[in-house]
Amino acid sequence: MDAAYDAVLFDNDGVLTTPTDREVLIDAMHDAFAAVGVVDPPSEHVRTVMGPSVDSLREVADDHDVDPHELWTAREHAAVAAQLEEIEAGRKRPYDDIDAIRDLEVATAIVSNNQHETIGNIVSQFELDWFDVWYGREPTVKGIDRKKPTPYYLELALEELGAEDALFVGDSWVDVEAADAAGIDAAFLRRDHVEGVGLPREPTVEIESLEAIPELL
Repeated sequence: MDAAYDAVLFDNDGVLTTPTDREVLIDAMHDAFAAVGVVDPPSEHVRTVMGPSVDSLREVADDHDVDPHELWTAREHAAVAAQLEEIEAGRKRPYDDIDAIRDLEVATAIVSNNQHETIGNIVSQFELDWFDVWYGREPTVKGIDRKKPTPYYLELALEELGAEDALFVGDSWVDVEAADAAGIDAAFLRRDHVEGVGLPREPTVEIESLEAIPELL
């Protein structure tokens, strides 16, 4: 019997590996501001740079009279370094149920809003090179507009895999929206950190563990 899907794509943070501690990322944002000469930035600017739009990034950069591209480059470098430290210290790690998807009989990919370099570090450190392809966000201002729920990286992965009927597994509303925009099914993984969280759009299926993925195929 043919599989229900010809590929399964996975978000990373909160799906394959544990989310990075928010305080670690906040500290990284302070490092980024310091790298461009901004000391003690307002907390609202730190929060903005954690997950900005292009416009909000430019507004923060203008407020501090720095180039937005330089600020964003510093932000990305700081976030990559902080997360690598968390990985190497064992605080950011794969979930135990990741082994359930190691030997799927269809193509697999990682598609994340995290930096491409961070996903590369995760693939290398945790020996996840059994994924066929993986995409993280490019560390440029343009990459901000390409993150999910925009399906840009999903569509790149689907094209590279040659997949026509895929499933995307994620843990947030942006994953569900991105899957819908790409014209594929969405599996919402309700781990503990999203317990009770509502979704504006119903996923194709809701699961509690990656162990459910082989059954969906």
